[in-house]
Amino acid sequence: MSVRPIARWLCALALLAWWAASCAAPAGAAPGSDERTLTVFAAASLADAFTELGHQLEAERPGLTVRFNFAGSQQLATQIEQGGRPDVFASAEERWMAYASDRHLLSAEPMVFAHNRLVVIVPKTNPARIGRLLDLARGGVKLILAADAVPVGRYSRTVLQNLSLDPSYGSDYAKRVIGNVVSEEENVKSVVGKVQLGEGDAGMVYRSDVTPAVARRVRVLEIPDAANVLASYPIALVEGAPAPAAARAFIDLVLSPEGQRVLERRGLIPVSVATP
Repeated sequence: MSVRPIARWLCALALLAWWAASCAAPAGAAPGSDERTLTVFAAASLADAFTELGHQLEAERPGLTVRFNFAGSQQLATQIEQGGRPDVFASAEERWMAYASDRHLLSAEPMVFAHNRLVVIVPKTNPARIGRLLDLARGGVKLILAADAVPVGRYSRTVLQNLSLDPSYGSDYAKRVIGNVVSEEENVKSVVGKVQLGEGDAGMVYRSDVTPAVARRVRVLEIPDAANVLASYPIALVEGAPAPAAARAFIDLVLSPEGQRVLERRGLIPVSVATP
């Protein structure tokens, strides 16, 4: 081969490399500006609030797509451990965030961004005629709870144990109620769905899960504050996040006064209430 064809070939390769580099990272682009997809793994109870915040972030950062994986916190932590590559992890319980931290799956210290409390729901038709928490221990009642590994499932069992300390419920109250469990679900949305469909006479869920649409199909029994729990929701950047800049922007939005207002409007308890 002569020198001239070789020179032309090398020149063509150089031009191709320059074009590829220009497309991948335009000159003067800010760090993270080539991030086009943000992936967030979040507890199922955050679906409504986080979807709204995701749309808001997309509006603020044109070209960004925010994708969510909503499931039980235990499922999400396990998925990350097994090689899932989200940018952000938001759990409904500090237990599963600690699980991820202990396995070096996080690149930043988790921060609690919201709280929640529990309520009992029954179908609107209320076929079991449940009118008070004591009725959950009555024979024949079909109760739907989340599994113990699920945050809301663990919280539910704590509430039942707390009620058992009240003499008006009896020390065996929790045992009798657990004896009525006919299904243990993998996330809180499944508990809500089964109660709405009448597959159970009652279920224990987060207050934030009783959205206006759900409220039309269920009745709510309040749990006394002395027996209720205050669920904590931590959020963190995941180790090796493909879109770290967008991830930090989402976390900042969640923690911002504006983000806290969205959480509060969606039924969660914000860690900080913005002043008007």
